[in-house]
Amino acid sequence: MRSILKRRRRGKSYGFTLVELLVVIAIIGVLVGLLLPAVQAAREAARRMSCSNNFKQIGLAIHNYHSAYKQLPIHGAGTQSGTANIWVDRNSSSNRRLSFLVGLTPFMEQQALWEQISNPSIVRTDGDTSAVRGVVGNPWPAMGPTPEEINYIPWFTNVQTLRCPSDPGVGLPALGRTNYVACLGDSSFNGRDGALYVRSGGTNPYSETTDFAEASGAKDRGMFQPHNVTRFRGVKDGLSNTIAAGEIATDLGDRDTRTIARKKGNAYSVRNNPSYCLDDTDPQRPLFWEDSYSYGDGLYEDVQGRGFRWADYLPNFGCFYTVLPPNSETCGISGTSSTLGTATSRHQGGAHVLMGDGAVKFITDSIQAGNRNARMVSAGGTGLYAPGSKSPYGLWGALGTRASREVIDENF
Repeated sequence: MRSILKRRRRGKSYGFTLVELLVVIAIIGVLVGLLLPAVQAAREAARRMSCSNNFKQIGLAIHNYHSAYKQLPIHGAGTQSGTANIWVDRNSSSNRRLSFLVGLTPFMEQQALWEQISNPSIVRTDGDTSAVRGVVGNPWPAMGPTPEEINYIPWFTNVQTLRCPSDPGVGLPALGRTNYVACLGDSSFNGRDGALYVRSGGTNPYSETTDFAEASGAKDRGMFQPHNVTRFRGVKDGLSNTIAAGEIATDLGDRDTRTIARKKGNAYSVRNNPSYCLDDTDPQRPLFWEDSYSYGDGLYEDVQGRGFRWADYLPNFGCFYTVLPPNSETCGISGTSSTLGTATSRHQGGAHVLMGDGAVKFITDSIQAGNRNARMVSAGGTGLYAPGSKSPYGLWGALGTRASREVIDENF
């Protein structure tokens, strides 16, 4: 006590020196620097969990739909306007271009949206009461126009359940975006306009011929088959071993190889070598196309980005194939809407898939995927590529097929 009083009398006080203060500040800075990545990782983990929960809701909706109607929702459903050119007459019907997600809306707590779709509508996004369609006296048809109609409100609506929180894509040129699409198996080749796509004339643009049916039967090996009814009983490999749907990243306008397709070659080029577009990626930035390719010039137009239309069944928007490993490049066919795309995501190292039993799995980019240069199984194929053959794309391809009798003995 006496010594303290002496110090006070002398007027001396003790505190931090400048060096000590700087050391403390440096330590705090280091701790903050260590903390920030942990916070970011925690946030991404929460977003990834939310994404998984969204997918579980879709899986539950699929099972409830099947319980109600004894079949899966059709991928490529909707109305048909008859013999008119179905690529031009887009306002008279949806031309059987609706994705499986449209049928699921009342099973995803979107009853109000379903009511808008399933009934004639006179509401437009631009509010133009003098327009030709979507007005009093000439409403939008039930089940809507084709999914690229920007003035049809349901197609422009963003459904929160269909969006992954890790994907920052928003706004035009997309309409209502989706990060969840149907799995169509391990072969995208059709060899004609019919198996996935639509013909533009004739007495019935959707009439099925023998070669049409053969092409579809050979290549449509996934749980969903375009324009056709599928049921759980047709999944012979088991619901827990078959992918029903997968996650995709939506396009941000940055020439990302995963979200915009390179226009190149023809259907046979990609059938014979699914990695046909790989050489066109930027050597310095492999996740992006070369600088010489831009939207509309070497790449699909900016309105063709992946996931840009939740209601559209076309491959750019509504499906993926288990051919190339997750987060691989997207390859298109010049002059058509054909696209070979795989599962992609904004998560690190892989993407979510929804199994037929409703389970959600995170598939890593390094999953065993066979030979990415192998020809696809298709009509007319022989040997290893004949219809009914096991998938040439390893475990990844086997998970995409519903009835190829492949034994899944690996963890994934």
